Amino acid sequence: MKIEILEKELTGKIIKSFYNVYNTLGFGFLEKVYERAMVID
Repeated sequence: MKIEILEKELTGKIIKSFYNVYNTLGFGFLEKVYERAMVID
């Protein structure tokens, strides 16, 4: 049960980071650009 909660929290953080990056940069970049931006976010 505790693992499930941790996975939900981590998944939520990853999705939030993705949307922050995507809303800032928009579309059209290579995957590596988004990957690096998510590390910074």
